Parts: sequence; structure tokens; C-alpha cells
Amino acid sequence: MLHEMRPHKRTAAHKSDCFGELVCSNSLKSEQINSAPWLLKQEMRRLDSLLLKAAGRARVPGGHALTVDREIFSSEITTAIESHPRIEVRRGEITEIPAHGVVVIASGPLTSDALAQDISRVTGSDRLYFYDSISPIVCADSIDMSVAFRASRYGKSLDGSDDYINCPFNKEQYGAFLDALLQAECYEAHIEEDKIPYFEGCLPIEEIARRGRDTLRFGPMKPAGLDDPRTGRWAYAIVQLRQENQRADSYNLVGFQNHMRFGDQARVFRLIPGLENAEFLRFGQMHRNTYINSPGLLRPTLQLKTDERIFFAGQISGVEGYAEAIATGLIAGRNAAALIHRDELPVYPRETGLGSLCHYITHADPRRFQPANITFDLLPSLDDAAKRRLRHDKKARHAEICRRAEEAFESFVNASSTGMHLEVSC
Repeated sequence: MLHEMRPHKRTAAHKSDCFGELVCSNSLKSEQINSAPWLLKQEMRRLDSLLLKAAGRARVPGGHALTVDREIFSSEITTAIESHPRIEVRRGEITEIPAHGVVVIASGPLTSDALAQDISRVTGSDRLYFYDSISPIVCADSIDMSVAFRASRYGKSLDGSDDYINCPFNKEQYGAFLDALLQAECYEAHIEEDKIPYFEGCLPIEEIARRGRDTLRFGPMKPAGLDDPRTGRWAYAIVQLRQENQRADSYNLVGFQNHMRFGDQARVFRLIPGLENAEFLRFGQMHRNTYINSPGLLRPTLQLKTDERIFFAGQISGVEGYAEAIATGLIAGRNAAALIHRDELPVYPRETGLGSLCHYITHADPRRFQPANITFDLLPSLDDAAKRRLRHDKKARHAEICRRAEEAFESFVNASSTGMHLEVSC
């Protein structure tokens, strides 16, 4: 039984009633072989993840990243769920955690206030949260391609194509853009904190700009690896645009999440070379993300320590990123099914991407816990002999970590009879 409060109750960021709607970015991160995001997705594919299958069918060009058409992605998931004979969908808000039965709470970062209060009551802790923001989207026809050019950074894309539209700045243009950005008016957050708690991995561009005049040039506006075909050189700064849907009629400004007033967004972003006449299909926005203090509350199986029938999954469990949310949903769903069948609940090996992600959110210091993306920092480091052997070759070190992860994962899968033949992948 799947409860969904939309359309009866809306969130601050969702636009549709479909399942799996992506609201911030349309990227599930890198598919570059031997990267940490690639490793995590490879393990999920090995477990027959429904959502990664949907992502494959909804894919749009995005360099070496797995980027999707948001509408097709959510439509694929919605159709699969609503057409499944063993899934009952109930539309309406859940304000309390059910008192009986196995429960998976995957209500996301935009959990309604009523349910969040009940989660706080059950867990015995106050809610934690940070503020996140989303990037604007422009109409493809309004991009001036006599100024902008197509390229992937260092020519890296899965099929060798130029997947990104790039808007190049010279030094004077960058200075004028930065001055306008720093003078723009932002919406009030309406919170009590003196300092807004942002997620460091997804800072609004105006917050990055306040840290120094060159911070954007070494962040979302980095020009490295992008040769302007008109000059043969890197520009002073670059804004990249990524295809938003399979029709290729809209593009999002990569890394340009912000919470400026809409009028100021239009004024400032039209200072970007090639976007002087941009038609905005969506402006950037800021929203509040709720998550629990997982290290003090959850077991590595994603069960609540004080009530084993309750699981947490997705961003509310303390992970950041779509792929990571999908991963914890996959684990929680499989473990919930195993619990119902009275099977032993598996703990994924620490050497794997799935195991390391769960280990972090259940073993980090609860006093300083912050949500995390999958990175090599979460996986066990190599032994001393391997470190010495590969100390001058970062790519080789990452390849070795992935090799060991794959070996541990395959051994785990082959040795485990728990949950490996479920009829429905979560």
C-alpha cells in the first residue's frame, strides 16, 4: 500500500502528481567508469532497480552524467506502480506513522509538517533540516547560438558528442555579471536562524559569489576543458546549459541554483552571453529539506533502532542526491519485504557503494551529522601496500577501490538468499 498526499496536498517544489518527480536537477550524476556515483548505480542495476530502468528509458544527453527527461522519468515510474497488481495507491496525506505493520517512510525532504512532527515524536528528536535551491530553465529557441557553443568538458561524453551548450564570458562581462548578481535582491527565508543552513554541495550561486570574486570561476562557472571554437582558447568563465528533456526544447543552467527574486533573476541571467533574450520556463527557487539524525536513530538495515518495523529511506534518511535516495529506497524496500517474510535482513558489505552509504548515515557522529553524496571518502581506503603501489595514480586507486567493491558485492549477492528473488524491485 503506497500513500501519496499529492494532489490533495501540495509541496513547495513539486508541479505534478506523478511519482519520482525530480525537482532540483535532472541529473543522477556520473556514469564515468570507476567513479563513486557509477559504482553505486552499477550495484543498483545488479539488484534490478526499477528506477534506474526508468532513467535509462528517459535518458537525455548529459556528457558523462546520467541525465533524464523529468516528465518521462516520472511517467515511467508512475505507470509501473499504478499498473502493478500487488500495489495499492492511496491518495491523501498521512499525518501519523501507522501504529501496526511494516512501514517504510520515504516522504522525502519536503515531508509535510504534520508527518514531520509525528516523526519527531516517534524518534524522540527535533527535526533537522537544511535549505536547498533549484536552477532555472530556459527555452532552447531563445539561446543565441551565434554566441554560445556546444561542447563537453575535455570532450568527455558517453558517445563522444557535444552535449552541453556553453556561454563564454570575457573578463569584463564576468565582472559586470558578478556585480549585478551581488546586488540582486533575494526572497526572505522566513526562518529564525542568523545564518541560513545551506547544503554545502548545492549552494545558491549568490552565496558562492559572496565568498570571493573568483569563487564562481572555480566552481559552477569553471571554463577548464571547454575550448571556444571561435578563439581556440578557454573563456574567462563559462555557464553551461544541460538538455532538460528528450525534445531538446529546454535547457537548465547547470549549478545555477539560487533564491533571487524572479525579476532579478531575469535581469541578471540575461547578462550571460548568449542569453540576452532568454525565455525562462522556470526560475530558481529555494525550499526546505527535512532529514532525521540517522546515526543516532537507524540501524545499517535502515530500521529504526527503537522500532524494527519502521524503515526510513530517501533523502529524509540523511542522504543527498537522487541516486543516493534511490539506493536507500531499494535497500529499505527489500529489507521490509525480508522482514515480512521473516528472513534475515542483510547488511551490505562496507566495501560496496551501498554498504558505505548506509554505514555513513548510521555511523557518523550524530552531533555533527550532515547529509552526504556518495564519494570515495565514504568507502574504506586501500591497504598500505596498495596505497604505496598506486600513490602516484589517482585513477588507478579509484579503479582498485571499485574492483574490490565489485568483488565484495558479487560475493555478497552469491552468498545471500535473502531478498535476491523478490518479484518486485523497489
